[in-house]
Amino acid sequence: MVAFDIFARILATLALGAVTALQVAVGAFAIAALLGLLLAICRTFTRSRLLQWAIAGYIEWMRNVPALAHLFLLYFGLAAVGLRLSPLTAAVIGLGLVGAAILCDVFASGLKSLHVGQREAALSVGLTPIKTLRHVLLPQMLRVTLPSLGNYVSQLLKDTSIASAIAAPEIMFFARNLVTSTFETTLIYLAAMLLYAAMILPISWAFARTERRLETQR
Repeated sequence: MVAFDIFARILATLALGAVTALQVAVGAFAIAALLGLLLAICRTFTRSRLLQWAIAGYIEWMRNVPALAHLFLLYFGLAAVGLRLSPLTAAVIGLGLVGAAILCDVFASGLKSLHVGQREAALSVGLTPIKTLRHVLLPQMLRVTLPSLGNYVSQLLKDTSIASAIAAPEIMFFARNLVTSTFETTLIYLAAMLLYAAMILPISWAFARTERRLETQR
C-alpha cells in the first residue's frame, strides 16, 4: 500500500507535466501543419528555382540538425541578444519549425501522388486555383497522408520530452526533479512511461480508425 500511495503521488505530479506536454504538442503541430502545408504547396506548384532551393535548404537544415539544438538556439541564443522567450514558447516554436520540414515532405508527396488531370479538370470548369486546391486537391492529399500524419503526431508528443532541457515544465522535467528529491527512480520513470503511453495510444488508435473509415468510403 505504501508503494501504491507513492506511485499515485508520483503520477499526480507528473500529470501536471502531461498538460504542458500536450500544450507544446498542440502548438508545435499548428505551426508545423500550417507552415509545412505552405511550403509543400510552393514546392509542388512553384517553378521558381530560387524558391525551390530555399525550401530544399530549409528542409535539409531542419531535418539534419537535432531538434534540441534548435531549442537551445531559440532559448539561450536569442536571450544572448536581448530577446527572451519563455521555455514553452521556445519549445513550441522550435518543434514547430522542425515539424514543418517533416510535414512539407509528407504533404508534397501527397500532392504529387494525385493525378495532374484532376487539377486541370477543376480549372477547366471554372474553379480558381485556390478553390481547386481547397476543394479538390487538399481533401485527397489529407486522405493519402493520414498514416504519415498520425506517425508524426505520435512522434511529436514523444519529442516534447526534450523541452525539459530548457526547463519547460513537462513530464520529464518533473520526473528528474522527483528523482532528485525522492530517489524513487524506477517508480518515477515507470510512471512517466505510462503517461506517455496513455496520451499516445489513443491518438494512434484514432488515426488508425479514421484511416480504416476512409478506406471503406472509397
